[in-house]
This record gives sequence, C-alpha cells and structure tokens, in this order.
Amino acid sequence: MELERSSHIYDEIKSLLENARKKVLSTVNSTMTMTYFLIGKKIVEEEQNGESRAEYGKELIKNLAVQLTEEFGKGFTIRNLELIRKFYMTYSVDEKTKSVISFSENPFKLSWTHYIRLVRIQNIEERRFYEIEAEKENWTVREMDRQISSCLYERLVLSRDKEEVKALSTKGQVVEKSKDIIKDPYILEFLGLEEFSNYSENTLETAIISHIEKFIMELGKGFLFQGRQVRFTFDEEHFFVDLVFYNRILKCFVIIDLKIGKLKHQDIGQMQMYVNYYDRFVKLPDENKTIGIIICKDKNDTLVEITLPENNEQIFASRYMTILPSKEELAKIVEEEENNEK
Repeated sequence: MELERSSHIYDEIKSLLENARKKVLSTVNSTMTMTYFLIGKKIVEEEQNGESRAEYGKELIKNLAVQLTEEFGKGFTIRNLELIRKFYMTYSVDEKTKSVISFSENPFKLSWTHYIRLVRIQNIEERRFYEIEAEKENWTVREMDRQISSCLYERLVLSRDKEEVKALSTKGQVVEKSKDIIKDPYILEFLGLEEFSNYSENTLETAIISHIEKFIMELGKGFLFQGRQVRFTFDEEHFFVDLVFYNRILKCFVIIDLKIGKLKHQDIGQMQMYVNYYDRFVKLPDENKTIGIIICKDKNDTLVEITLPENNEQIFASRYMTILPSKEELAKIVEEEENNEK
C-alpha cells in the first residue's frame, strides 16, 4: 500500500516537472524568436540608412557575423543572419495595408526552427495555414515539414469552396461536417511502398497498421483507431471491414476500404452496405451517421458521382499515393477536379 502511494505521488510530481519544463522551453523559444525578429528589424533599418542598400547590406551582415560569432558563439553565420533578416521582412508587413506591423506583444508561438521552414513558403495564405495548424496541433518541426512536403494545404483546398479556402488561412482546418475530414489524394509515402510495385491489398493494409500513428496523422483531426478486419455478420454471412476508426469531433464511425486498383461501382455498393449496417446496428442514437471512405489507386469521378445518391455526405472515394507529389502533380489533380465539376 505504501509503495502504491509513493508511486502515485512520484507520478504526480513527475507530471508537474515535465509540464514546467515544457512551459519553460516554450517561453525560451518564443523569446528567442522575438529576439531574432528584433535583430532582423535592426539590420533592415540599418540597411535602409545605407547609401547603396545591396552592397551595404552584404557588408553589414558579413561584419555582424564575425562580431556576433566572436561574442556569442555559433548561430550567427552569414546564412543565419540572412534568414533572420528574411524572417523580419516576412512577418513585419501587413499584406493588406503594406504597412509595417508594430507588435504590442510577442506574436510568435512556435520555435525558431519552425519559422525557418515557414518563411520558405511564398503563398501567404498557405504559410498562415501551416503556422496556425502547427500551433493548434503542437506539430514538431519534422511533423510540420512532412505536412508541407505532402502538400496538405493544396489537398484540403481541393474539396473546399472559395470562402472555406479563405478560412484555412485564418482559422486553420475546422472539422464540422463529413467533407471536412476528406483528403484527395491521401499521401502514404511513410509506408515505404514503391509507386509501381506489385503488392496486395493485404500488404497495403499491413503496412498501414505498422505505421498506424503516421496514418492517423495523415487522416487528420480527431481520429481514434478501432480495429482491422472488423467482422460483422447477418443471415449467417460474414463481412470484414478493412479499417474502422472513430472520429471524436464528428462523433461518428469512419470505416475505410482499401483498393489497390481502379475503383469499381461494386466497390461503392459494398461500402454503402457497410455504412448502412453501422448506422442501423452499431452506432448509438446520439452518434452521427457513419462515414465511409474508399481509398483507391485510381478512380473515375463521374462513376462515383453517378453511383452515389445526390447530396451524398456519407461515402467518399479518394486516391492514394505512395510517394510525395510535386506541386505540379497536385495542380494537375486540381485541374482534373475542376473539369469534372463543370
């Protein structure tokens, strides 16, 4: 009994110390980021007072790199000072009014390393989206970099109208209805499967289970894993759902079927049956309708639209890719989607 009480107190104290360390680290990161912003401000203001901005700016940064490195050690190379300058130039001007922003308090919630990655994004709305999401979802730099590299912003744009796209840069990703959790395509580069190699649906499913945390992150907000090859039975016939999740934000089951080939109308009919079963026999009265997602290698959007009922909000078909796409590839998919809607 005494050992249990001692262990309980230890766990509580450990939790307090870990939370304190996180807060201290967060404060240090925020303070250093604001300091770099102010250093960038000083550099830009000094450059603007020079007779020849370009040449004077180069010499100024070169001299500062030498002096600051001697005094404060690593971290003030020419390259880093150029990044600090770029950071200030990126975040100091209001894009609407084109006026310099005067911050009354520290606006920077992420680490300096996060901002080094963010300033490389030219699209302002896209950059704001990743900044909001990184703070809300507590992304590490590696997690944020993966989301940027997998073109998360572009993929979310695909399924949204103009007003919803605008909201991405002010609110981040908001999940309120079934379509808000859908991505097309899903990027599964973390599975390690080659783009054109031969593998079975079971191999794809097994790879996903082996990387379930990364897969859940790719799915998005609010997902909880329920099971693999979940069986249900009626009329003495067994059926198996590839993957079952629950979304705590939408308060509904999300069932996923994996197809390694081109989507067929029979696949959609099968998913419709799965969704109907869950709605009628599994979900509770206070839960929302089940969402079914068929993740396939290829699909015909017209076939999907004709097979599903009008105003469909329950069943969706999305492609998957096993390599990180380029911006050009995503742009092509956007163009295809727009042509299908016309």
